[in-house]
Amino acid sequence: MQDFTQYITDFFTFSSADVAQWFTFDPKSPILFNTALFLGLFLIFYPIYILTLRLKTYHLRNLYVFLFSLFFYYKSSGHYFGLLLLSGVIDYNLAKLLYEEKLQSFRKFYLVLSVVLNLGFLGYFKYSNFLIDNYNQWFEGNLAFQDIILPVGISFYTFQSMSYIIDIYRREITPTKNILDYMFFVSFFPQLVAGPIVRASEFLPQIYKKITLNSADLNHALFLIIGGLIKKTVVSDFISLNFVDRVFDSPSSYTAFENLLASYGYAIQIYCDFSGYSDMAIGIALLMGFRLSVNFRTPYKSASITEFWRRWHISLSTWLRDYLYISMGGNRKGKFRMYFNLFMTMLLGGLWHGASWKFVIWGVLHGLALVVERLFKNVLHLPKNSFVRVVQVVLTFHFVVFCWIFFRAKDFETAFELIGNIGQLQWNPEQYLVILEGYRNVMFVMLFGFLWHFLPSRWSDGLKQAFGYLPLAGKALILAAVFWLVYASSSEGPQPFIYFQF
Repeated sequence: MQDFTQYITDFFTFSSADVAQWFTFDPKSPILFNTALFLGLFLIFYPIYILTLRLKTYHLRNLYVFLFSLFFYYKSSGHYFGLLLLSGVIDYNLAKLLYEEKLQSFRKFYLVLSVVLNLGFLGYFKYSNFLIDNYNQWFEGNLAFQDIILPVGISFYTFQSMSYIIDIYRREITPTKNILDYMFFVSFFPQLVAGPIVRASEFLPQIYKKITLNSADLNHALFLIIGGLIKKTVVSDFISLNFVDRVFDSPSSYTAFENLLASYGYAIQIYCDFSGYSDMAIGIALLMGFRLSVNFRTPYKSASITEFWRRWHISLSTWLRDYLYISMGGNRKGKFRMYFNLFMTMLLGGLWHGASWKFVIWGVLHGLALVVERLFKNVLHLPKNSFVRVVQVVLTFHFVVFCWIFFRAKDFETAFELIGNIGQLQWNPEQYLVILEGYRNVMFVMLFGFLWHFLPSRWSDGLKQAFGYLPLAGKALILAAVFWLVYASSSEGPQPFIYFQF
């Protein structure tokens, strides 16, 4: 308790140098939801935001949120906030021209131009050195690598902007009333840097409505934020720093059993990291009166890879389905073309995650699994009972864990080294117990993470309901306890979210 008191004292004690750092970008300490800096800034931002809700028009509210979002992105990526502005201005005007154009050929030209520019920005920053490296290896070239820093969240806001203009092209939505409303949509800070990817059709109608905040929404928002902080800081970061990173850095320095445990550890680490961010983003947006779609639905409960992708990173999987798979023809051009489209969608989805062949292989494995499931869907008729469901969940989970190895490993050599080590696993209960005892705290946190994930939904709903019934003092006590947990478990400082690199 003394440590927490000192933390509170330090939080409210700052010098002029500290104040100056609040308003300048530090590449070593980008702003994160799980930092004292964000908490302090949000505590300043939020009361003023509440005041803007009392205004008769939404324009000042939108301007205020946009300016804060721009500042938030500056604190995340420095001068690259200019890229966000540039791509926003271009897409807004191209979408407006497209909407007003009558000739289909010109409409298609504006759409193609927007897609090319968006993918061009994304390709330059994300894939330039990847292409140079492959060119040098395949053609014995000697092109120099470029000194390029990947802007945080560029993959997310690029897809978001592309969906906007594609929806206008398909005549599914109309453009925003002005450029400020569009920039509000594309830069909305809760989900700007790591999703979920917001659809214009779902979000834009909300910015024109009068915002009303009720106690149920506020309770739900706080419940999501608290859960997200625990997932990210208490579970994901602790497992990563104290076990998973060490094993993946040098798999052969550890036993086969430790390699296996690290694979399971990364599965719960990446889930808690990314779903934790999504929960916080959705919760913060809900505190502001905006509803974002759920991004995760306990994906490791899936009984197939098809089901997994309906539960994991839902905003990305549905984006790939609606704007890539369907655009390639979906299932409208025969079975072979459907399988090809499905496979290519997952391959490109893997490449979206990172400029490396290991991400492509990760996407290929998932694509092949989806194709195989479709092929045998009408052939295998398994009985529908609890036992079969459990077997399917176990098999699906282990396939996903296997694929995560390629996702996490720094290169193919490390991935195959870890897989090879696991392949040498022998039955040795005494050794297992010694290892589990040696990593007692890590194993406890891993177990807690998996139990939380597999908790029946009615229990989760019960916890949320119980939290809502608590008096204000009870909620404040829980918040204080969570902040203490975050502080106590952050001995090496706040850790970036995994999906920041994408």
